[in-house]
Amino acid sequence: MEKKFINPDTIHTPRGYTHVVALQGGRMLFVSGQVAIDKDGQIVGKGDLKLQAHKAAENLVAALKGAGASLADVIKMNTYVVNYKQDDYRAISDMRREFFPKENPPASTLIGVAALAVDGLLIEIEAVAALP
Repeated sequence: MEKKFINPDTIHTPRGYTHVVALQGGRMLFVSGQVAIDKDGQIVGKGDLKLQAHKAAENLVAALKGAGASLADVIKMNTYVVNYKQDDYRAISDMRREFFPKENPPASTLIGVAALAVDGLLIEIEAVAALP
């Protein structure tokens, strides 16, 4: 499987994501949105976006590992943040720097939403990964 990370020089240089990821061959994984809920079903970090972002990323790592993949295999991700405001960006970018590879980061979209499926959740991360 070949992954090609493309950042055309005719648009701005992205920071922390790639504009386009092309895939040829291989197997694709579609990972449901991961949130800050622990193994016992309890919300982690109530009211704290930074803690919830970290836990959601940990859950994404666990979900990928369960399918034989890692964050390095992620080619596209969507991040949903409740009542997003510009000040929230630091918590999200800190999480991305900690968890995601600096080389060839995935294509990415950040979306502000009114609410998530469970009251108290502040962030949800869904991903598409590509494996050989």
